[in-house]
Amino acid sequence: MNFAIPPRTRAQESRAAIERIYIITRHLFIRGYYKPNGTSGAALKEALLALQPEIYGSMADSEKVELNGLVYVMERLPRGIEQCRFVKLVAAEGYGTSGFEKIIPAKRRRNCYRIDPETMLVEVTRGRSEIYDILTHLTFMYIEANKIGEHALEENQPTQEWLKLEEIVTQQMNNDSPPSSQVEAQEMKERAFSYASTLLGRTYAETVEAYERFQAAGATNNGFFQIIYGLGRLAMEETQNRSDRQIAFSPALRERIGHHIHGEKWARDVKTFLLDNDLWERPLHIISANLHSILNSLFAFPILKPKMGACSIEEMARELNLPENHELQQQVWEFGQQHGMSYLPDGAGTNISVQLFDTALLPVDLLSPELQIDREFLQQEKPILLVMDYAFGEQAFEIFDELLKPYKRDTNIKKLNVGSISVMGKAGTLTGEKGDLMIPTAHLFEGTADNYPFENAIQPHHFAQSGLPVHKGAMITVLGTSLQNADILKYFKDSSWSAIGLEMEGAHMQKAIQAAAKIRRSIDENVTLRYAYYASDNPLISGSTLASGSLGQLGIKPTYTISLQFLNQIFNPSASSNSGDSS
Repeated sequence: MNFAIPPRTRAQESRAAIERIYIITRHLFIRGYYKPNGTSGAALKEALLALQPEIYGSMADSEKVELNGLVYVMERLPRGIEQCRFVKLVAAEGYGTSGFEKIIPAKRRRNCYRIDPETMLVEVTRGRSEIYDILTHLTFMYIEANKIGEHALEENQPTQEWLKLEEIVTQQMNNDSPPSSQVEAQEMKERAFSYASTLLGRTYAETVEAYERFQAAGATNNGFFQIIYGLGRLAMEETQNRSDRQIAFSPALRERIGHHIHGEKWARDVKTFLLDNDLWERPLHIISANLHSILNSLFAFPILKPKMGACSIEEMARELNLPENHELQQQVWEFGQQHGMSYLPDGAGTNISVQLFDTALLPVDLLSPELQIDREFLQQEKPILLVMDYAFGEQAFEIFDELLKPYKRDTNIKKLNVGSISVMGKAGTLTGEKGDLMIPTAHLFEGTADNYPFENAIQPHHFAQSGLPVHKGAMITVLGTSLQNADILKYFKDSSWSAIGLEMEGAHMQKAIQAAAKIRRSIDENVTLRYAYYASDNPLISGSTLASGSLGQLGIKPTYTISLQFLNQIFNPSASSNSGDSS
């Protein structure tokens, strides 16, 4: 009999690569340090290359530097990290009160500090998901740096293109002999494009396009040419002089990770505010979303109606989103504070700020007619809205677990009166396009047997008038968006799982919610849950990954469509409960 084992599919190989990355990163974290070009770093690099995540594009091509992936990564790492041989991940250890400049990446809220020309500290307060995120980005960055270093050397000597680019970059950095005219400056830039294109293994046009994307980030990075030079210089020095790069983890971080230190303080601050302001007994509706959509949905109309007339909330949101309208945004904020909105900045290191809305103080007569408010219900129940900024990956369990726990003050133990939990998020879609809506029926935690089906109060028919495509089904909670590739995603989409999308927090939230409702009994077992996502990317379509750029204006319509649905179900529960599901 033939018992030959069939060859593994690409999806199975990719799944094994993710498991190796997970195990390697845990090992390195416990060990305390590693060198990217050492044995452990090489194992991590090989696993990432075997996985070939979609977000890192042509990373596996040894000749071409992946430019879109590089833009994506540099927007999430601190300015100047390309110049640093030593990167150290630390806990919240007091650097915030030091004299070091706090560096916050453009697209990821994390505090970083440049200690000296060779050393960058990255503060990790959001759990293991953040460590995976940082390490995979650094690994990708070093892979691309090594390509630049290899292109810059011939027979272990710098090439002419490298020397010329170095001359231009050092001249710019030292401000020596600045160009005497715009014509001269343009000629110098075009020469730099030519030198850089050779070092990157890319065409002149591709190099110019990457330069323009880096320019769009403004002061949040050191600029395209300096980044290319910084990456190449360290890679060359490691090859020529054995000046090894190193990534380390502080003892405090290794000791604190996974212990809910930040989440516990964050939740205590929120609960203390509710108790001290006599809001504890009122029904609490928790909303995980950005900190502008609920605020603007409530208070933009009274401020902008005199200027714009009877416009929709979406149209007003587009107006507020324009950079020149900062003053209008401030007016909306101040109007909100005058009518029941309180702001709790993060003081616990979670990077999650909170807005609390006392609906008893809402100026109902002034609000948008799009808000379907049951006045009698609002007057009787006087619900409180708790809007919290997005958690990051595994941090979502910590935050929700601590928030939903009973609150102990002195000898009293008090439970929150949680009326509903609503979650709006950006997610990758597997079945649609950017801007589409996704309504989950379950969260599947990738790589585990943990699956969380739930009853979602949000249904596709609630968005029938929006004109937006709506997809309903299970969603995958992944270890990190930077660890996904097409083979795994196609498996989840095309197999009996029939997954419609992927995100990073859903299973972690549901784990905490179900523990609070069914085990601790600290909230109602039948608490109303609302989950709705809008598609930020489609990793199965070339050119539509997160590395291709942000949603921009395209994200406004789905964001405010979901926000209005949340508010209308909270303000008018009888209307939403009486409507049948026509999906």
